[in-house]
This record gives sequence, C-alpha cells and structure tokens, in this order.
Amino acid sequence: MELLNKHSEAYLPQQSRRGVRIILFIAMSCGLAACAVAPGMRMPVSATLPVASGDAQRPETQLQIPIVDINTELIKRLRDGSDRAGTDQSHELSGRPGPYTLGPGDVLQITVWDHPELVAALGTQSQSNSRPYDPAQGFVVDDAGNIQFPYAGSIHVAGLRTDEAQQALYSELAKSFIKPQLTIRIVSFRAKQVYVDGEVRTPGAVPVNDIPMTLYEAVNRAGGFSTTADQSRLVLVRNGVSYRLNLSEMLERDQNPSNIFLKSGDLLRVLSRDDNGVFVMGEVNKPVTAVPMKSGKLTLSDALSQAGSLNTASADAAQLYVIRGTFNSQPEVFHLDAHSPVSMILANQFELKPKDVVYVDGNGLVRISRVLSLLLPAINAGLTAAVVTK
Repeated sequence: MELLNKHSEAYLPQQSRRGVRIILFIAMSCGLAACAVAPGMRMPVSATLPVASGDAQRPETQLQIPIVDINTELIKRLRDGSDRAGTDQSHELSGRPGPYTLGPGDVLQITVWDHPELVAALGTQSQSNSRPYDPAQGFVVDDAGNIQFPYAGSIHVAGLRTDEAQQALYSELAKSFIKPQLTIRIVSFRAKQVYVDGEVRTPGAVPVNDIPMTLYEAVNRAGGFSTTADQSRLVLVRNGVSYRLNLSEMLERDQNPSNIFLKSGDLLRVLSRDDNGVFVMGEVNKPVTAVPMKSGKLTLSDALSQAGSLNTASADAAQLYVIRGTFNSQPEVFHLDAHSPVSMILANQFELKPKDVVYVDGNGLVRISRVLSLLLPAINAGLTAAVVTK
C-alpha cells in the first residue's frame, strides 16, 4: 500500500495528494471494519434462524439455536438418550411368536398309510419341467383356507397348526376308514412372508416357515449384507409404523438382535452408507461427504480424517462446529475447541448422525486477507480514476 501511495503522489499535485491520502485512509478504515464483521467470525453462544410463522403479518420469526460445547458430559447425555430409545424399541419388538399356522397358498403333503390309492389324488406333475414359482406337489390350501381330500371333502385348515389339521382330517376319514393312520407335513410355505429390501445381496420376499423369523434370519436368507450396507441404519415397517434399528448399538449394549422377531407382512429395509454421509466443509484440506464405517458408526475424528484433517495454514482449530437438524427435529449446533491434541479424544467419542454438517472456521489472518482481496480492486480503480482526472 505504501508503494502504491508513493507511486500515485509522484504524479499528483499537492492538493491531489491529500485527496489520495484521504481515499486510502477511508479504504483502510472500511477494510478493518469489514474484517471485524467478515463471514466466518467467531460464533456467539447462540444463533438465530429465520423460520416461517404462517402469519401474513409476520411471515418470518427468529428461532434461537443454542451453541453447545462438546465435552464428556454432553457425549454421555447423548449416548444415554440413544440407549434408552434403543432399549425401549427392542422390548417392543421382542417376544417369541407362536407356532406356525396354515394359511392360503401353503402346500401340504398328506399320507394315509395302507391306502396307496389315495396317492392318485395328488395327480401327476413333472418336477423336471416345473417352473421355480410353481407350487410343490401336494394339496394347496385355497383362498378360502380349505383343502379338498378324497372321502373327506372340503376341510377348513386355515389358522390351524399341522397337528390340528391332522386331527380334523382324521375325524372325517374315520367315517369311511377304520382307524386311519395319516401324517400331514408342509412341503411349501407360501402363506406368510416378509420383505427384505435395500443393501442385501438378494432382496425380495422371504417366506416365513415353522422356524421363527428373527432379524438375523431374515438378513441371512436375503443373502446377507452387501458391502455398502449400513448396519446401524435398518428400518422395520410394521402395520404402518417405522422402527429404526441399530445393530452396532445393540451389540454394544449386550442385546441380542436375534430376540427381535419379524411377522408376516413386515418390511425390512437396509440403508446404504452412501445415503447417510456427513458434509465436511470449511478450512479442511479436502472438503468431502464423509461416509460411515461398515458398522455404520462415524465419529467427528473419522469425518475429519476423511477430509484430510484441518488446513494448518488457514484453519482456526478453536472454531470447529457440528450443525445438526432436519425439518422434523430441533436444529442444534455443537462447538469443539480443537487447539489441544487432547480435544481429539472428545472428537473420537462424539458420534455424528446422517446429514450432519462439520464446519471448520478460518483464522483471523485468512479473514483479513480475503476482505482485502475484495477491497483492493476497488481501491486501485479509485486511484486510477483520480490520476486520470487530475
């Protein structure tokens, strides 16, 4: 700036020199004032967010958002809240289901001993030419829940266990045969099924059989988790209600995921880790969308590591923020003073949530440099205009 001042004074008369000095003084004063209010300054203890109020007279209102320091007490409080919610949900979804009951679409194999002529009731079916979706050979429970059997007629079996259906058929056959000996077994379970979708190897419908369908059993029958699956973000939809399951937290709380049983009609969706990223921006070496680990967990230190750590030349380590909030929840802002390496212990314990924003502010010199880079072109233009005018 001094060279610019001397250069301009060499070509200006005495009165113009004073004018140039006044211009430079005003420009520098404005620059310093702008540095004081430049974007990226230290955030106060709370922030305001304009929100729609729904009132025509007051279209927007100011929402106060407190800025909370990240410390051991905050981390413990957040974990306790998550543990309580997960425990309550696990108890709600636990409870061993009863024995399997027959339903429309199930295929039964019925054998009446010492009466081979009844085998003809099954008809002939070429197993080599059968299509994968064709039912197995046997007696199919129709839409009304009935089966048709020789000498017994129509028997209603829907809602019965296999031993109860066997007793009902015995009562009818006893009218035509003396103490008939028969067995009933299910050869194809088609009445009940759950749906597994998302990041599994073979998504689709999974039949429910006489073995209770646990959470692990459903995932295993769908081929297991894919490489992009987020094991901490599972959604179970039952009767129009969504339950969010976190396998990683359940194992940390010594809870067995096999105690969660699925029911017919349930939808289990496994989300992708790519859909649950965290945005890391500001003064980092590589702004990036940080992706959770295979377990689904992502701490603040993990996110900074994926972003190449802080930019030592421009970052203000004392101004590290985590902005959290969706349209369905109260926005929150967390602050961490990362000047000391010990603070990385807190960063390693602070767990992020999907769509969080991690922002690293710039230091004072960076803010001054950026403000001056915006003001200097205007100052040079003003001086050039003064030289041309005089």
